[in-house]
Amino acid sequence: MTASDTHRAIDAVWRIESARLIAGLARMVRDVGLAEDLAQDALVAALERWPRTGVPDNPGAWLMAAAKRRAIDGFRRDRMLERKHQELGAELEARIESAVPDLDAALDDPVGDDLLRLVFTCCHPVLGTEARVALTLRMLGGLSTEEIARAFLVPTPTIAQRIVRAKRTLTESRVPFEVPLANELPARLASVLEVVYLIFNEGYSATAGDDWVRPALCEDALRLGRILAGLVPGEAEVHGLVALMEIQASRLGARVGPGGEPVLLLDQDRRRWDYLLIRRGLAALEKAASLGGGLGPYGLQAAIAACHARARTAAETDWVRMAALYDALARAAPSPVVELNRAVALGMAFGPAAGLALADQLTGIASLRNYHLLPSVRGDLLAKLGRADEARAEFERAASLTRNERERALLLARARECESAPA
Repeated sequence: MTASDTHRAIDAVWRIESARLIAGLARMVRDVGLAEDLAQDALVAALERWPRTGVPDNPGAWLMAAAKRRAIDGFRRDRMLERKHQELGAELEARIESAVPDLDAALDDPVGDDLLRLVFTCCHPVLGTEARVALTLRMLGGLSTEEIARAFLVPTPTIAQRIVRAKRTLTESRVPFEVPLANELPARLASVLEVVYLIFNEGYSATAGDDWVRPALCEDALRLGRILAGLVPGEAEVHGLVALMEIQASRLGARVGPGGEPVLLLDQDRRRWDYLLIRRGLAALEKAASLGGGLGPYGLQAAIAACHARARTAAETDWVRMAALYDALARAAPSPVVELNRAVALGMAFGPAAGLALADQLTGIASLRNYHLLPSVRGDLLAKLGRADEARAEFERAASLTRNERERALLLARARECESAPA
């Protein structure tokens, strides 16, 4: 194996093992930031040694052993036990020595308690949303600071500062490295799901830049969602979110044309949809429904996505059912954006005038004032009603508000179509 082959293997190992490695170390040292530093030290050691010795049979266990040695050496050399964890004293060092007598068993732990603790720690409400997203991608997604910055189109130093501040906040706030108690779980789980879905949405419909979609972010979010579903299999909304992401991700290949231009849902070649992902999504949706208590907001959104997935052609879409599902979603999780999506469904199910009546009611809502999809939806409904001049103005306004170059080009093209529409 060449040095470049070894480095590619190390990169793959890191993506697979880093989350469990950091989680296991965080349980021992009770500090997520310190745990990541130790894991990075182990990675550096691997980069130095593996090109000479080859990748070990159990690379995850090797990294864990290297990180533990670094931790013990650091505590002994710098007397971190006394300075950072005086209340634990020598007990902490003993715990590190004995915490993982069988490294292989620890890394293959089917319960995943350490990983679950890391999920809830990275997504703790004490952190702002942007910090939670960055820290989750770094700790659980195995992404470098540069990769996260590139994905969200922000400078690398900005992401680095967010991660540093997030780790410092967790330490200073003494956030416990633990799964929340039963009475705290719903609220904390909602924060976790929000972060995973934010990551997915940024990949599915990029808010800025030159690309309409960023599939790598969708893949990272899907991987996190699947891990979470395995860790808390009894939570219906986790399966609902996984179902939603699987079904949405099935369309990624059809969402862009040959030149990277956006292709809207009703115009997509459904033969390019990934029907394996659709089957996985429908199975996850069935699992969510089987847990009882009715579908939550993510489950309802997955059910809406399933209406599209089950229709082999756009004309076969059950828009009446979709409008009813949006009614249920508006009751379960009311928001102006849900109402805007409901307007689209009403327009498809009962005619554009019905959809426009609801969309018009949303124009005075402050949170939608600069939301480009409101004039985009109104433009579409006005065009269907034959009100071409009004539709053109709405599409032009939507184009002025979006920060995504591909979307801007699409909206301006729709505005030009209105100019040539018959009066």
